[in-house]
Amino acid sequence: MPATLEDIIAEADRLLEPERFEDYCLNGLQVPANPSLDPAHARPEIERIATGVSAHAELFELAAEREAQLLLVHHGMFWGPGFRSIDAQLRRRLQLLFDANIALAAYHLPLDAHPELGNNALIAKALAGAGADAPSLEPFATHRGTPIGCIATLAPDPGMPAADLFEATAGLTARTPLVFDAGPAHVKRLAIVSGAGADYLADAAAANADALLTGEAPERAMAEARELSLHLIAAGHYATETFGIRALGERLAARFGLEHVFLDVPNPI
Repeated sequence: MPATLEDIIAEADRLLEPERFEDYCLNGLQVPANPSLDPAHARPEIERIATGVSAHAELFELAAEREAQLLLVHHGMFWGPGFRSIDAQLRRRLQLLFDANIALAAYHLPLDAHPELGNNALIAKALAGAGADAPSLEPFATHRGTPIGCIATLAPDPGMPAADLFEATAGLTARTPLVFDAGPAHVKRLAIVSGAGADYLADAAAANADALLTGEAPERAMAEARELSLHLIAAGHYATETFGIRALGERLAARFGLEHVFLDVPNPI
């Protein structure tokens, strides 16, 4: 049975439970498609979805080139309590979506936190080794009452050599991470908070983690990692947040028999 936009968003909401999170942004459908906008482009049923990390003009142009009808992102367009006006940048972004009749949906913290489709769980599984059993995961990094990260037990005692973990992270993210090598020689317990999670260093130390893997690090993080005797691995905000949105797209495509394409717009940050 063909899927409608409402069907797909309902399934994404069911999977990710955005209502559980007090987030910085709007989760779920942000911009609807309008089948009546142009009869030549009237598409009440969805056949092709695209996914990407962040909502911006370049990504929208790629989605239009691929004739996607729904674009799912991790970082949406609307943050904070709202906006007072539509400036030129937002107008252009919206116009790109309107002209191509593309619906936009975003899932932020719910997609970080998900135990199967989440960025952090997928990073943990990948670092535990191809073909390995799912690593033991503990909830970590509570944000306003809800955990958004995890602590993974990577290997039996004494754990994974720290140098091997740094190398595996580089291979996984296809970039050399910024590493403050301040922890033990082996890492058994790895705290993971994708994106901007360096502020959880003290929480990682309190949870007896040996390292914290995140996306980006502020200037103060080097000293804090050294003082806590903890490795800090900053593997890139963008690079650590490609996993969940791609997995969500694949799951929804399989569920509804859709085409799915991941649109990569690499960002060095």
